[in-house]
Amino acid sequence: MDKVRIGVVGAGSISVRGILPHLAQEDIKDRVIMTAVCDPVPGRAKAASEKFNIPYAYEDYEELLDSGNVDAVTLASPIGLHYEQGKMAIQRGIHVHFNKTMTTTVDEADELIELAKQKNVKLVACPGQMLRPLYQEMKRLVLDGALGTLTWSATGAAFGQYHERESVRQGDDVLTNINPAWYFRRPGGGPLYDMTVYGLHALTGILGPAKRVTAFSGIRIHEREFRGEKLPTDMDDNTFMVLDFGDSLFAFVYGSASGALPDTWSPIIFGTKGVISGKNLNGKPIDYPGREIAEKEGELALLPHVIGPHRKIQEAHVFEDIMQMVDWILYDKPTIVTAEHARHVIEIFDCAYRSAQTGQAQVLRTTFKYP
Repeated sequence: MDKVRIGVVGAGSISVRGILPHLAQEDIKDRVIMTAVCDPVPGRAKAASEKFNIPYAYEDYEELLDSGNVDAVTLASPIGLHYEQGKMAIQRGIHVHFNKTMTTTVDEADELIELAKQKNVKLVACPGQMLRPLYQEMKRLVLDGALGTLTWSATGAAFGQYHERESVRQGDDVLTNINPAWYFRRPGGGPLYDMTVYGLHALTGILGPAKRVTAFSGIRIHEREFRGEKLPTDMDDNTFMVLDFGDSLFAFVYGSASGALPDTWSPIIFGTKGVISGKNLNGKPIDYPGREIAEKEGELALLPHVIGPHRKIQEAHVFEDIMQMVDWILYDKPTIVTAEHARHVIEIFDCAYRSAQTGQAQVLRTTFKYP
């Protein structure tokens, strides 16, 4: 094929703010075309198709898959649906981009990866943190011994009220009154799958796979409020874990209901010769390709496909991961945004919840290779 026909599954916040505007830009239509959008909320897919000039709108996901109108899908639905939706697409030979995370359990991730191999389907799983030159340079510094002997690291994120306050949730029409309730419900809710996933992808990309995890986890805020509606929480929203990378190298990783440590969205890495924190090594800026551009336009401006109008559209990192899949399909150019890396992070979360339930450290069985 010379163009990838892609379907956007889910016309919620991440799609309306980012995926749909990115994929509607003229500069990529020589490689990828949005041919379909799907959302079960009555009228939402139709509204999105009209706004972004998408030929086909569906409320039923299977109808989209069986339509013959797509070669690939990007799953922007609630995380708890990704395993089943991904499996259905793979079974039909349709390539899949997963917005974070791919699944909620390591066994589900195993199944999708094996099925994709059988069906010759390409899987790309957000977030592609290691595409960023800054993280690539951090990894090089660590490997070259700039920090001496590594001692420990920390990363994490907090829910706060971010989702309740997003702009696409404050309006009165079907594309601007999107309810955030699923972020607080099982399966797939909670800050780990939604937010901590970024820092942990970067941390494991830099340090490599972890070996064990132990954790405390539970529900701290039992009910939230959105536009006068009470949203009950039945998914853990306060999880704190310690990872063991071997030879007594540990990391503190958290996903909290509210309240984050400074500068831990990206990993802080300590060693006997100093610390990497934010964009600095021992308090001095890390030099890496494109740093001057990043200082003016942000780190996402350094991603290979984030050029021209894409630098001004939200969720540019998601667009980049989608284009990594497009390049893989069209040019047989594999990406470092692998399902295997995503599976390892998913297993850490999976085992953290199990550790919290059992009171025992959990041994990790998955691994991945970074180029």
